[in-house]
Amino acid sequence: MSGADGTRTVRAGRRTVEVHRPDKVLFPGGGDAKEYTKGDLVDYHRAVAPFMLPHLRGRPLMLERHPDGIDGPTFMQKNTPDHYPDWITRTELAKEGGTVCHTVCDDTATLLYLADQASITLHRWLSRAARPDHPDRMVFDLDPSGDDFEAVREAARLLGELLDALKLPSALMTTGSRGLHVIVPLNGRHACDEVRAFARDVADTLADAHPDRLTTAARKKDRGERLYLDIQRNAYAQTAVAPYTVRPRPGAPVATPVTWDQLDDPALTARRFTIADAVEQARTDPWSGLLDRGRALGPARRRLEALRR
Repeated sequence: MSGADGTRTVRAGRRTVEVHRPDKVLFPGGGDAKEYTKGDLVDYHRAVAPFMLPHLRGRPLMLERHPDGIDGPTFMQKNTPDHYPDWITRTELAKEGGTVCHTVCDDTATLLYLADQASITLHRWLSRAARPDHPDRMVFDLDPSGDDFEAVREAARLLGELLDALKLPSALMTTGSRGLHVIVPLNGRHACDEVRAFARDVADTLADAHPDRLTTAARKKDRGERLYLDIQRNAYAQTAVAPYTVRPRPGAPVATPVTWDQLDDPALTARRFTIADAVEQARTDPWSGLLDRGRALGPARRRLEALRR
């Protein structure tokens, strides 16, 4: 429903959300990239909500906002503004020298409201607000030196094989940018520092076995052409892009869960899915209950130590 001022009203469960300037272009077209408006972004979020919300509920967010579209200024929003509706969940968490009141997206109405605010990308914590220092996700970000997806594909295979050897389940996601995320579900009993140390040891083990192709060097100048195994997101208050969130790039690519079998598809790239077809991919349930199998790290730690001897 559209008002005389161009405002559009969207129903979401028991609530209605006003979408202001729905025809505003957020993703300009050009070349092979299609143009998308704020209204398109809202429609995508409404369609993807059943698949996206399970990955957001209860988790603090950092919002990447582009009020004038992806070619305009960008700002990262951690603190929830006072003018946000009172029905949006908030959580106040400690930071150095104070606290931050993070937004939490628990329902479709919140998801649509954030889209109206031009929050194009949602970055979520790897832990839940109830236990912020005990993550239930561990993330490896496979970050190539350029835009070479074949290097990413190979690194994912090697990491997947190592995690299999450690008997840790893992899920694969395109980032919508250049690389892939490999996500391991945890039981939430380990503190951030323990998870980060384990992720570092896994990445170091892999980089030591393939020093010509992989690196854990944090400084770009030390990486050369090698792919960076980034484990930096595994820390308190750090975030990772949420599954099914949109990235601020031409064509509106989406960070999209995929199966390990899809890794062999030559058409797969980090930006393979967009708001035009990510929902169709979501309906295939690519992770199929994988993230419900949260594991303890003790047995995997012992297996890793045995491999490193």
